[in-house]
Amino acid sequence: MKFSAILCGCGAMSKGWLRAIASNPDLAGSIAIVGLVDLNRATAETLAKEFGLEGAVIGSDLAQVIAATKADLVFDIVVPAARYTVVSTALKAGCHVLSEKPMATSLAEGAALIDLAAEAGKVHAIIQNRRFISGIRRLRRFVESGVIGELTGIHCDFFLGPHFGGFREEMDNVLLLDMAIHTFDAARFVANKAPLAVYCVEKNPVGSWYKHGASADAIFEFADDVVFTYRGSWCAEGKRTSWESQWRITGSKGMLTWDGEETFEAAVAGNEPGLLPGFTPIEVPGPEHDQETHGHASVIVSFIDAIRTGKRPETESRDNIRSLAMVLGAIESAKTRKRIEISA
Repeated sequence: MKFSAILCGCGAMSKGWLRAIASNPDLAGSIAIVGLVDLNRATAETLAKEFGLEGAVIGSDLAQVIAATKADLVFDIVVPAARYTVVSTALKAGCHVLSEKPMATSLAEGAALIDLAAEAGKVHAIIQNRRFISGIRRLRRFVESGVIGELTGIHCDFFLGPHFGGFREEMDNVLLLDMAIHTFDAARFVANKAPLAVYCVEKNPVGSWYKHGASADAIFEFADDVVFTYRGSWCAEGKRTSWESQWRITGSKGMLTWDGEETFEAAVAGNEPGLLPGFTPIEVPGPEHDQETHGHASVIVSFIDAIRTGKRPETESRDNIRSLAMVLGAIESAKTRKRIEISA
């Protein structure tokens, strides 16, 4: 079965989605883009020309384009403030929806969208593409192997200085909302634990070219006494970390580090006499399932498979709201200077 899809939001991010679909033969054969929606018609027309979609219906009103195309799916790539309106419109019109992150601007909106999807009997998932990279899958499987014992902590550093221009530089809580959610979601996935509480300090450092919240330091409490710490900045000039953060995972018997790129190192306690026993290196296995490691394409594959089979997609909104709760909890903690319990 080939699904007809509308792409709502035709800015720069939409190109990544279209390239991901085109790069995967199964997706390219399963999805036909029949509609493009954007407040600026010229933006949609330019995108259509670039990707050979001149036959798509173009408009600024999603409901009208759905009615005109009888689309099965909506790919929601709009700015967060428009998320609720776009997703609720699509679900009420009978479309399955795959959204950019964050899934909503509040937990109340997120819960309402989950309810709407359930009432409509439609799949609603979030494109947490950085879950679907080789490094994150390898971290999860290594932790699950038990080689380093019981998980005790996950610690991530993220320091970059991208000069995006555009909407990001005008956002409130820009690091937490637009980028940190990737690491938060990945840490929750690797730990396979529920987030319980957070304490966060958020700043906009001297020299920042963002309006608000370009750096954040957060301590999360996960279930089973696991701690997740995050130190991040989006205005960190000089030598940078990976976009995927630098990771150190601690267990009751050893540790694992990942530089966010190609380098993994793991070790358990050694047998040296004296105060410090040293360490014994442990091999970190490579990726096992290549189909899980293609970012956007892997999320879209999971989404389409869920529609076809009825299986729950890994990034469905009912699960992803916990990652949203981590972000919103961190923002509330930064504002109130208090430890915030996470209830989602």
